[in-house]
Amino acid sequence: MRTLHIRGGFVVDPANGLDGVVADVWIGDGSIIAPPGDPGFKADRTIDARGYVVMPAGVDMHCHIAGSKVNAARGLRPEQARESKGWSRSELTRSGTTSTVPTSFVTGYQYAGLGYGTAVDAAIAPLGARHAHHEFQDTPIIDKGFLALMGNNHQVMDAIREQNPGRLREYMSWLLNATGALGVKVVNPGGVETWKQGHGNLATLDQQVPGFDVTPRQIMTELAQAVDQLGLPHPMHLHGLNLGVPGNAAICEESMRAIDGHRTHMAHIQFHSYGGTPTDLDSFGSSVGPLVDYVNAHPNLTVDVGQILFGETTSMTADGPVGQFLQRVTKRKWVSNDIEMETGCGIVPIEYRDKNVVHAWQWAIGLEWYLRMDDPWRIAMSTDHPNGGSFLAYPQVIALLMDRGLRRDVLASLPEAVRTKTALVDLPREYSLAEIAIITRAAPARILGLKHKGHLGIGADGDVTLYAPDDDKTRMFSLPRYLIIRGDVVLDGGELRAIPAGRTMHLAFETDPDVVRSIEEQYHRSASIHFSHFGVDPEEIGPGITVPCDGQKEVQS
Repeated sequence: MRTLHIRGGFVVDPANGLDGVVADVWIGDGSIIAPPGDPGFKADRTIDARGYVVMPAGVDMHCHIAGSKVNAARGLRPEQARESKGWSRSELTRSGTTSTVPTSFVTGYQYAGLGYGTAVDAAIAPLGARHAHHEFQDTPIIDKGFLALMGNNHQVMDAIREQNPGRLREYMSWLLNATGALGVKVVNPGGVETWKQGHGNLATLDQQVPGFDVTPRQIMTELAQAVDQLGLPHPMHLHGLNLGVPGNAAICEESMRAIDGHRTHMAHIQFHSYGGTPTDLDSFGSSVGPLVDYVNAHPNLTVDVGQILFGETTSMTADGPVGQFLQRVTKRKWVSNDIEMETGCGIVPIEYRDKNVVHAWQWAIGLEWYLRMDDPWRIAMSTDHPNGGSFLAYPQVIALLMDRGLRRDVLASLPEAVRTKTALVDLPREYSLAEIAIITRAAPARILGLKHKGHLGIGADGDVTLYAPDDDKTRMFSLPRYLIIRGDVVLDGGELRAIPAGRTMHLAFETDPDVVRSIEEQYHRSASIHFSHFGVDPEEIGPGITVPCDGQKEVQS
């Protein structure tokens, strides 16, 4: 057995009740193991961790790092490639560009540079799954997975209209298996399909999708129920209606109530928490209060934030109408990607400015969510990379959460309309190191259903980050001393020492051949793309982890 001994660090591992306890961590053949019974046993390598904070490696549960939308964004923004400092090729690394949408190799390097070991792309169209898997194989170091888009899928809506939950579950099982997905994503249910037909966006939960005779309420509730019945490890991952529109908090709360007790993860909740009226941008403000109260009272709900940071970034969303709206607001170039029978996508460059009242409110609303959630185990850090900002900004967010004075300093630079009205002024809470470890590691792993991630208990992946304590939390979390991935020292003193391939996490279902034939017949009747284009071969997924549903066991290949 190949062993690594991390000796004498301040271990912060909330999932196992450790909060700055001086302890040793042992890794054997890539997984956390119990300390050897023989006190004279010597590991193959020992790291002296005295004086360092030892945490599980980070887990990003909501980002956009692969697939057709990411590649379209790279093509849309050649100016960023030209302006990029780039990543120089070495004996270990490949060259690539840094930007708000870094190239695949650089994405893996940059996550490692923050002390992260896992990232999940939150929105991949099933027809783009093969390409996403190929990109994953070119994204080194980190383990990856993706959520398959289903909220505007024609066969999903047909099954719901027919009130045929059995057909819905069979189709979902087949689609998850065929694409190698990790879970189910729902974006603007029914609204994208309506917009693609030229009827505009849907504004309420009870409007019908033309040609399908179903409503957003039905799509959400039936998919959430099916996810629970299939025993998927991750709840339905919901991006609701009217993202970014003033007054959308009301429909966000209505959506939470409509779920009626089913497990649901509310994605980038910051973008759905606005007060005001849709026709009056001057009325824009925070409506976090009633939403966070509802989430606090309902344990079936979890959230990630979608924190915005000031500066240039790239918006990309499977919510096509939102992409069009942003283009009209920003007057900048954009790309609209439509995928037949599945989804749409809008990609727009955007710059968040601290002197812009709306942008300042968005910044404050995200932090308000972090600071008003009672249970840190039900909230995960995200910037909805790159929509609110790059994942490279996570250390800045951590610093803001741990330092009330820093928040006050930033607030002082914002427009008066925000300074005088935001609830941040009256929120003294400062996150502890343990709470930071929860929202960046333990909670996202638990919400995703990844039992082998986000903690340092026996059997967990040997993914460990060591940080040097520093009063400057941005600096501390930007420059880990070590990153260890499955027992290999990947980062040492700011230098990449190894470039492991990383694995792809996915689900696996046994699918009835008769069901597959039925689905194939439906595609032949209605699709312009041949059925053979669906279904990703195992070798295209590469090294993988089959994440179990209820009652199944994890399998690694």
